[in-house]
Amino acid sequence: MASTYNYLGIEKMATGENAGTWGTKTNTNLDIIQQAASGYHSQTIAGGAQTTALLMTDGDATSTADSLTNAARNMVLELTGTITGNQIVTFPTATEGLKVVFNNTSGSYTVQLKGASDSGSGTTFATGSKDKKLVYMSGTDLVEVNIAGAVTADSTTTFTNKTFTAPKYADGGYVADANGNENLVWGTTTSAVNEFKIANAATGNGPTLTSQGGDSNVDINITPKGTGDVVLAGDTVKVGDSGAAATLTSNGAGTLTVTTGGATDLVLNTNSGSSSSKIVITDAAGGDVTVTPDTTGSFIIAGNSTQGGTLKIYEDSDTGTNYAGFRAGNLTEDTLYTLPLADAGTSGDALTSNASGTLSWTTISGGASWQAVITADPANATAGEGYFCNTTGGAFTVTLPTSATIGDEISFIDYAATFDSNNLTIGRNSHNIQGAGADLTVAVERAAFTLVYVDATQGWLLKDK
Repeated sequence: MASTYNYLGIEKMATGENAGTWGTKTNTNLDIIQQAASGYHSQTIAGGAQTTALLMTDGDATSTADSLTNAARNMVLELTGTITGNQIVTFPTATEGLKVVFNNTSGSYTVQLKGASDSGSGTTFATGSKDKKLVYMSGTDLVEVNIAGAVTADSTTTFTNKTFTAPKYADGGYVADANGNENLVWGTTTSAVNEFKIANAATGNGPTLTSQGGDSNVDINITPKGTGDVVLAGDTVKVGDSGAAATLTSNGAGTLTVTTGGATDLVLNTNSGSSSSKIVITDAAGGDVTVTPDTTGSFIIAGNSTQGGTLKIYEDSDTGTNYAGFRAGNLTEDTLYTLPLADAGTSGDALTSNASGTLSWTTISGGASWQAVITADPANATAGEGYFCNTTGGAFTVTLPTSATIGDEISFIDYAATFDSNNLTIGRNSHNIQGAGADLTVAVERAAFTLVYVDATQGWLLKDK
């Protein structure tokens, strides 16, 4: 009859078996008993989400750190390694007995203990929990063992008139409501020095939530989950302490939006609604300040009982405090001015209005834009301009523009009555003058004349002779 093995892997030798090896096998059996009674085994389960199957080998007392061979037989099991996903650790089916399991892994993930063919969920170390559990294998199922009457993580205990001086909660631990649901969940920060203080209040005052701790200035952070909102249900929300200015700002570089919850007005008041102070809107980063009415809405500058609506635009603050402004007078009808679609096409154009307030650019004829006195070519003459030409220091040439359009005019005047001794030459550039492909030389004292461009054939013609 052959030898058999029990659930610990101890060899039960049959009569007449193992002649000459009884001593060795008996010593192995004693080592197996020692492992089951008080043995310690360290087992890494490092890595991503996975299932680690602890093993037990019949008739083998070998126990090496991080070897799964007989890890399941030891009384004390320490789980180690950095885990990057939720872990499952299983004990062999058909084994029995108590085990102490210490979760000493690193990483914010759960570690579940169960039988290899366990129909239940076994027991689980919470996320990031470095804790110890006493468990029992019943042959198929693994259960956590709680001593009757003791206060445990899973027991229901009522405390009456008890004082808690410094109770500790694991990261993710919570205070439950009457139905056992999470009500207040605790988080853990390494080497924390700042905390909340919650205080009640006497009649006429509200309770307070205060930040305090090792730092001189301590914020209070309220962070909704996902896209949730922070809802302040009071009819009035006050910011700042009673003796200092208050600032409402976005947390970082994000946009700050102030809006109403329905089709109602947004009102900005000062001095508790008396409107006796300024409302200032500035952008410290050099950006624009934009006002965007909805659909057909308008940006309105209202008047009051003493004057019409007034818009003031101030000069550079380094220069002074002067402004340019517009004010509505005592009007006899509504007037809306519509600006042109583009800038003026010609220098010197003026804004004119039709009968409905639409503005457009109009070229005003009859006059040149006279320049300062010149004594040399001003890098080509410009259409619409007039030039006082001083040839006292010697004759020189003024060159006409490279391109020209019908109706362009340029005027010239003998500034010092010296054209007769020091001539002025008009360089034709690429155009004809008086129908000829030659420059125009003016030698008449006190000459004053205007050239008008007509076309490529005649080019520039004398308007005055």
